[in-house]
Amino acid sequence: MAKLLSCVLGPRLYKIYRERDSERARSGAPETPASVTAPPPSSWDTYYQPRALEKHADSILALASVFWSISYYSSPFAFFYLYRKGYLSLSKVVPFSHYAGTLLLLLAGVACLRGVGRWTNPQYRQFITILEATHRNQSAENKRQLASYNFDFRSWPVDFHWEEPSSRYLVAHTLGRRMLYPGSVYLLQKALMPVLLQGQARLVEESRKRPVKLFVFGLGQAWAPLTPCSHSYLVAHTLGRRMLYPGSVYLLQKALMPVLLQGQARLVEECDGRRAKLLACDGNEIDTMFVDRRGTAEPQGQKLVICCEGNAGFYEVGCVSTPLEAGYSVLGWNHPGFAGSTGVPFPQNEANAMDVVVQFAVHRLGFQPQDIILYAWSIGGFTATWAAMSYPDISAVILDASFDDLVPLALKVMPDSCRGLVTRTVRQHLNLNNAEQLCRYQGPVLLIRRTKDEIITTTAPEDIMSNRGNDLLLKLLQHRYPHVMAEEGLQVVRQWLEASSQLEEASIYSRWEVEEDWCLSVLRSYQAEHGPDFPWSVGEDMSARERQQLALFLAQKHLHNFEATHCTPLPVQHFQMPWHL
Repeated sequence: MAKLLSCVLGPRLYKIYRERDSERARSGAPETPASVTAPPPSSWDTYYQPRALEKHADSILALASVFWSISYYSSPFAFFYLYRKGYLSLSKVVPFSHYAGTLLLLLAGVACLRGVGRWTNPQYRQFITILEATHRNQSAENKRQLASYNFDFRSWPVDFHWEEPSSRYLVAHTLGRRMLYPGSVYLLQKALMPVLLQGQARLVEESRKRPVKLFVFGLGQAWAPLTPCSHSYLVAHTLGRRMLYPGSVYLLQKALMPVLLQGQARLVEECDGRRAKLLACDGNEIDTMFVDRRGTAEPQGQKLVICCEGNAGFYEVGCVSTPLEAGYSVLGWNHPGFAGSTGVPFPQNEANAMDVVVQFAVHRLGFQPQDIILYAWSIGGFTATWAAMSYPDISAVILDASFDDLVPLALKVMPDSCRGLVTRTVRQHLNLNNAEQLCRYQGPVLLIRRTKDEIITTTAPEDIMSNRGNDLLLKLLQHRYPHVMAEEGLQVVRQWLEASSQLEEASIYSRWEVEEDWCLSVLRSYQAEHGPDFPWSVGEDMSARERQQLALFLAQKHLHNFEATHCTPLPVQHFQMPWHL
């Protein structure tokens, strides 16, 4: 009976991976949990085949899940329509609740039938036994066996907690929390109570004078007027977040599920990938995939590339393929709310996810920060620049098709009448300030600009000067070399950025007669005398011509062009390590 209940409540099983020779060699004669035997070799290269009862019940529950998702997104319009038609009265809501309760009971019965179907399937019983054994004891052998299954990631045991390194948990939950949020200290609240009560009374009095009201939770329950900040919050948490991160929309993930399963199978079976669940400090669970190349003869396998995907990208089918093909060790992860990761992809949640990913790479996988490279595509530039800013010892940063700031791109797709609301919403809730964060990083940086990019241009794809990658380069160079990037240097770099082909670039470069040996000697001499920390005052005593030559040299070293659209996979020959002295 206990096993039947486990089958009813257990996760959906998608695939049983084929066993790899490397696993057999490592495991030797495995000790399996009681009553668990390894699957026969013939079953390892197939999708899990449910019995008829489980299959049909799964289809019904999946259809109900899709309808629920559609109802959720359309609920504001439905409530408005029902209100206008007078259907929200008590006399009509009560019968509707009866129908809803009956439907829920029917779905619960379907779930029980699915559990019976699973219970009659020896493959599923074997899987649920291994899963329960792993939850009880996360031994290496149990984890190895569990990794042979692809199932609903919500049931995967947590492999790494954000507080694991040193004493971070103790600090965060004692002194750290109280220093960061002193308002949570009871004695301070007690001292401020008269002031808080006066403020609450003022809000109640003001709300009586205004027709538009918004419910606010505070010391009690009070009404406060709907402010511009409230508008921004509503926009960000409804339409804004889903427009910015369409990959977090359930219906899109449902449509992409077969492709994601195939991509994950390729990473596990062909690349020997290791999946892991990381728990971030905000409680979100982050889905990761690690491919270890340190055991190969290729020297780049000793370096780890952490990949940050775009706003509709997943590690299963995303930019991880480029560094994998180049022979690097790779760690991919999904944004909060994407595929197996929980939560919603707001900037702070993104930063928390990136933090636990870096901690996992250092403290569990054993890579030093000096051996870690951050590689980001598109909107992934936010988390990559955040990690570079927060972990200054990171080896290098590569940003492909990224931008400097979200506001210009948000204004591009919204009506002019919403300009103020859009700017306020982005700044307060969706502030992806890539350039500001990148300027706080001292290490090597390479920007890859796509000459036919249709996403991060603010006019048309043909207008290469509207590509926000240009602004990211200019802000970085102006911060690092302010004297070189004065008016003369800025002008010549803009001319170089206007080039849309390698031939035009080379023509501009040769016209200014840039002497690379001289540029390198100037920069190395300055570094030897003043140290590596930016900003540099190099160029302060140069002529305008020399500053222009040096500015063009630096621009050419920090930005490479790739003649392609935004979503074209980056060829391995374009994946190069950034220039450094």
